[in-house]
Amino acid sequence: MAEAAAPPDPAPVRVAFVSDSMPERNGVGAYYADLIAQLDGRGFAPTFVCPGGAASGGFHFPLPGDATQHVFVPSPREFRRMMKELRPQVVVVATPGPYGMLGVRWARKLGVRLIVGFHTDYAGVTDLYQRSLLRIFSRGYFRVVDRLMFRYADHVLANSAQMIEQAEALGARKVSRIGTLLPKPVLETEPVPPRPKLDQVLFAGRLAMEKRLHTVIEAAEKLPGIRFVIAGDGPLKKDIENAASRLSNLAYLGWLSRPQLLAQMDAADALVLPSELESFGNVALEAMGRGRIAVVTDTCGIVNWPELAEHMVIFGLDTPLWQALEDVGDWPDARRIALAEGACRAARELNRTSLDQWRRLLKPDHAD
Repeated sequence: MAEAAAPPDPAPVRVAFVSDSMPERNGVGAYYADLIAQLDGRGFAPTFVCPGGAASGGFHFPLPGDATQHVFVPSPREFRRMMKELRPQVVVVATPGPYGMLGVRWARKLGVRLIVGFHTDYAGVTDLYQRSLLRIFSRGYFRVVDRLMFRYADHVLANSAQMIEQAEALGARKVSRIGTLLPKPVLETEPVPPRPKLDQVLFAGRLAMEKRLHTVIEAAEKLPGIRFVIAGDGPLKKDIENAASRLSNLAYLGWLSRPQLLAQMDAADALVLPSELESFGNVALEAMGRGRIAVVTDTCGIVNWPELAEHMVIFGLDTPLWQALEDVGDWPDARRIALAEGACRAARELNRTSLDQWRRLLKPDHAD
């Protein structure tokens, strides 16, 4: 008797990830680029609908208060064409801008599962710009749009307890905590083993007020025996360039591509994230995934993950960054190496569990 033919593999789940952030240009864009890279070809057919990706077109203008950031408005006709061509079974909306709003509209129009990612408290960030147009005009917008998106979402995902509370207060019906993914190159290339000394420190991110970059400059002034490297772009770029020109142990590299940033992480002994407000802190997780010590403020969302927090250095806003780094530099070499190795294991384990969670949530028949 002939053996029964094996059942064909099920068709991959078609998922449209909709974002106002360009791929890999900031934390949100990088998050979904990393997720898509790890989902593609593994039971899912993901498409990134975003500026610089699918359904581009339209026009853009500088963000009030920060000319290095832009608001992208897609062509509704192009967006419609793309969504009809994709026929997504699940729509994931990552941001509350024009792309995000169109994503919500088309999820409802197609009658498919809608997941909203609440990764950044944009309204909270605008509060830091007390005299700018950004604060005056945008806070109300973000709160209104967040409420609208949460009302229609089947599931809202946030990356900290605080963000979950905010989403629930704004009307989200079902909210879960979701972890952060690592870039495939971080996972697939062997980390440079941690070095015993604290010789080089990296800051990578948006050069903006909420990042408290003055503390990095102060640390370079106070700790001349340590080399500091700053990578990124933003409204404080001129301040960083001026500081780098007068401090021999401070280098400014501008905005880096992901491969370039990976090389700088491997060249550093620690990454610092002294932010006043940070919904998560993806760059700190990436550094941990490369076996580097992450030195972060207790206002970063990443510290709310106990499995990560025990493998990083956490300090308060009232503690100078230079002092936190000086303390780490005074540790026995073995302690620094052990922390870095533990950080690498913890970050990679979070990647695994987060990817498993996403795979479950992206099933069109997932029961919320």
